[in-house]
Amino acid sequence: MIKVTVSVMVASIVSLMLMMVCSIISKKSINDREKMSPFECGFDPKKSARLPFSLQFFLIAILFLIFDIEITIILPMIITLKSSNIMSWAMTMTIFIMVLIIGLYYEWKNNMLEWAE
Repeated sequence: MIKVTVSVMVASIVSLMLMMVCSIISKKSINDREKMSPFECGFDPKKSARLPFSLQFFLIAILFLIFDIEITIILPMIITLKSSNIMSWAMTMTIFIMVLIIGLYYEWKNNMLEWAE
């Protein structure tokens, strides 16, 4: 237990020291006209140079991340199939897949997966 505590303390101290050094040596920037203009464009914009993302694009990106993380959870479950109890493994896998299917059904019924409105 002492090794874990010491490791956490060392990691915290190193992180804090790095943050302090970075904040001390970082150059403070001022937002001026040049920094707010589009990068290497060559003309003055009529609108703001920084346009927000579409909310629909953001939702699709979040869904992709959720289902991408799902694969990283399922792969170790397949590897542990041989060394675990088949009933508990099957029950865990079934519950996990059912939660994902219910989430997908909910998103589908609320039209979260539609690009055009």
